[in-house]
Amino acid sequence: MANHKATKKDVRQSRKRNERNRYYGKTTRNAIRDLKAVTDKAVAEKDLTEVASMLDKLAKRNVIHKNKAANLKSKLAKRVQALA
Repeated sequence: MANHKATKKDVRQSRKRNERNRYYGKTTRNAIRDLKAVTDKAVAEKDLTEVASMLDKLAKRNVIHKNKAANLKSKLAKRVQALA
């Protein structure tokens, strides 16, 4: 690690951003897992909007790529529509 004041600050900032991004990513993955486990269509449609919002926020913050968010949302929507 460098001894420059600005570099030390950058290391602190990147560590904080990394922890925050890991938290948001893990929270979203758990929400996706829970959505996949739901069998009731009405509940799944409600949860889908929340998960889609979470994915959009991750893409906006550059935690995941926008195309990955779109692909996940598409697959989840397809899965919810397939529920009886």
